[in-house]
Amino acid sequence: MLATTSRVGEQRTVLHNISWETFEAILRETGEDRGSRFAYEDGTLEIMTPLFEHENPKCNFGNLIVALAEELGIELKSAGSTTLKKSKSKKGIEPDNCYYIQNELEVRSKKTLDLEVDIPPDLAIEIDITNSSVNKFNIYSALAVPELWLYDGKELQFYQLVEMQYLKCNYSIAFPIVSVNDISHFIEQSKTMGEIALLKLFRNWVKDKIKTEIER
Repeated sequence: MLATTSRVGEQRTVLHNISWETFEAILRETGEDRGSRFAYEDGTLEIMTPLFEHENPKCNFGNLIVALAEELGIELKSAGSTTLKKSKSKKGIEPDNCYYIQNELEVRSKKTLDLEVDIPPDLAIEIDITNSSVNKFNIYSALAVPELWLYDGKELQFYQLVEMQYLKCNYSIAFPIVSVNDISHFIEQSKTMGEIALLKLFRNWVKDKIKTEIER
């Protein structure tokens, strides 16, 4: 069965009764340069083609995270929309962005990533302007990604993995200095500010935040 929906932010095509072997074959055939992203859960394959309303906040999140790590003196390794999958759980996904932060050193020299043997990214970001047809919490928990940021174009939520369940949290695990309200504020400002001006404002805010923490 095939279902397709298209909105301003994303176009989604859903295929049902897709075997794991077929999913892996589709990944091989389409390669890494395709414009769409896949999410697979127990026989359901969602193919999402991102549009401008989706991609712009993705870029802003990426800019803020790199700037935050730099100001904090933290190394990170960006894994982008790398396919994250485990055959045993029959689940796979390609996040909007994902990062190794706490475990950056563990993967620094790696050229490929295989979650059958490698540790998962420390942080994944998902932007869903429209409702997804798969349960991404189930997928990410099966992959054991410890922190997840979800943004729907209006609201941002932070989640942490606790005993295989995602619970909302106010502060980031990877970057404890920032709260969900802090990042939400700057993502909201990105809708009316230029990206360079936003980054300058964010960097100054982070420096002030660090100074305040040190003075406590």
